[in-house]
Amino acid sequence: MTTSTSTTTAATSFSSGSINVSGLGNGTDFNSLIDGLIEAESATKTKFETWKAQWELKVEGFQYLNTKLLALKTTLGSMDTVDEFLSKAVTSTSDSSVSATATSEAVVGAHSIIVGQLAQNDILTTASGVSSLTSSVTSASTSLSFTYAGKSYTISDIGAGSTLTSLVNFINNNSATKDKVRATTVYDGSSYHLQLYGMDQGDGNQVVITDTGSLVFDESSFQNTQNAQSSKVKVDGFPVGSGNWISRDTNSVEDVIPGVSLTLKSANSNASITIGVTTDTDAIKENITKFIDAVNEVRAALQVLTKVSNSSGTSTGSLLTGNYGVQLIGTQLKDVIADLGLGFEMYNSSTGTGDYYSALSQLGISTDADDSSSTYGMLVLDEDALDEALENDPDGVAELFAADYTGETDSSDFSYLGRVNGTTKAGSYDVQIVTGASGITSATINGVACGIDGWKVTCPSGDAQGLVIQLDDHTANSTYSGTVDLKLGKTGQMSEKLAELTNSETGPLAILEDNYGEIIDSIDDKITREETRLANLESRLKDQYARLDALLNTLTNTQTQLTSAIEQLSSS
Repeated sequence: MTTSTSTTTAATSFSSGSINVSGLGNGTDFNSLIDGLIEAESATKTKFETWKAQWELKVEGFQYLNTKLLALKTTLGSMDTVDEFLSKAVTSTSDSSVSATATSEAVVGAHSIIVGQLAQNDILTTASGVSSLTSSVTSASTSLSFTYAGKSYTISDIGAGSTLTSLVNFINNNSATKDKVRATTVYDGSSYHLQLYGMDQGDGNQVVITDTGSLVFDESSFQNTQNAQSSKVKVDGFPVGSGNWISRDTNSVEDVIPGVSLTLKSANSNASITIGVTTDTDAIKENITKFIDAVNEVRAALQVLTKVSNSSGTSTGSLLTGNYGVQLIGTQLKDVIADLGLGFEMYNSSTGTGDYYSALSQLGISTDADDSSSTYGMLVLDEDALDEALENDPDGVAELFAADYTGETDSSDFSYLGRVNGTTKAGSYDVQIVTGASGITSATINGVACGIDGWKVTCPSGDAQGLVIQLDDHTANSTYSGTVDLKLGKTGQMSEKLAELTNSETGPLAILEDNYGEIIDSIDDKITREETRLANLESRLKDQYARLDALLNTLTNTQTQLTSAIEQLSSS
């Protein structure tokens, strides 16, 4: 009797990672069955993964918002001083003779300028020359001595056989004199001459050769081809008299008209040139528009991240809707825009005191409250109101935006002297100073007792810490009261707030990101545990079904053998 055995068998290795129950001897696809069971058991892991992805999206939202806040801070950093924000335009009736620039401190008006003489430096040129740049100018080691601006200098160790070119290089590379004189050469068509330039302009900066040693050029060979001299100007008719001038050792004159720098280009003592200073209102408006656009970039980002959509009676929140930290950021930035400027006082028309402009709303800047508008929630500008403000007080407009801790007092008895950068906060402070027979006996700023140093008082703590006030009225046994305003414009105030909000350690976004990171790490731990559980389950299932398949395969083989035996018995 012949028996037959099925050649279809299951792989039943039970070593970890090598169990395979696919293509089983009995025809059952246990792999698909196991995959289905694992998929059903993976619901918790899938829930964790979905949850993790939601938290990761929130973190991405924080990072996106932080990027927008930093971009706003960068933009504001380019206009956070009055000099950057307030542009003064300058015109000249003869730009080829005198040109000018102005800072924000320049007073609008016109000035007459007469240039009697340009400043120039001293130039010495040798009367004798040599035939080529490579000609030897000394047969022995030597030195060159001279005086400059009345002080003596010596360039030593000029090597024997030095050429004219090497002499020039030696002079120019001498560390002690290279900022005093400069050497070069000039060719007259037949020979090369040595030239020495005094590096500074002005009457007192003469170069005088005192000793040439063994050089082929002796002291008498050096001729003044240009004499050092100072510039001479008259400004608005001053100084009076034909021989009287304002003298400077440069052609860049910065201290004769407040806030205006003059560049003198040509002299003509008989010609009066008019310099006009005006406020460049177009440049101011451009800065204001840049400010509004940059703030609106952040507001738009906040809207996208927090808006609630209503559809068919159902409200759907955005990625960070209801997030307290994000709401706090939006509120604080809006407060900066809406509040009075720090250190600014409302204008009192009856007394004429205070700031004519102390809030952005007075300049035509407001928030669009129409929820059907395309600019809802954004800053909008009433250009007519802004034009009126710029026409009325352009300096006040610029100060509201860009005052950089400007100190003022409403009292003629004491004055603002200084502050500690980074410590003293902007704001308005009540000051009281009491004097006795020998000087100040007590002083307070916002009720805080101050330190006393002669006629100066310094606040030791609180928001006014580091604020220094000087008493100008020294009357004994008197009490002086008033207010000191330390002004910070909206760009500076916004920049400081943004620095707080974007701080990588203490800012709300950084704290939220850290907290959410911890949540994500916790979810990762849960996912890892689930993955381990599912891997163990899959291993057990493969083990169980492999054993089942082995049993089924044995039974199948036994069935085949019995069937064959029965058939053989029947046939016999």
